[in-house]
Amino acid sequence: MDHKSFLEQLQTRLGKDRGEVDRYMSAFLQIMKERCAQMDSVSIQGFGAFEPKKKLERVVVNPASGKRMLVPPKMILAFKPGSAIKTKLKMLSSK
Repeated sequence: MDHKSFLEQLQTRLGKDRGEVDRYMSAFLQIMKERCAQMDSVSIQGFGAFEPKKKLERVVVNPASGKRMLVPPKMILAFKPGSAIKTKLKMLSSK
């Protein structure tokens, strides 16, 4: 599902106009970005949690040339699904 389709479904379910739903979504994403940039996790009850994690620098080897390279440290955003989503996915996969 792309962003446009998601907004259309959200608009239908909330009964709001497209501009208002777009502002809600933009505000939500802005809050997520700000909190994650401050290394704060964001939990959404019944859905899951977004947790920023720091990956340390490491040495990797290029398999083609055998050359060793240093990969600098970086920040990643990990998602940990909630129990409701895990249960739903488990039910779908067992069918």
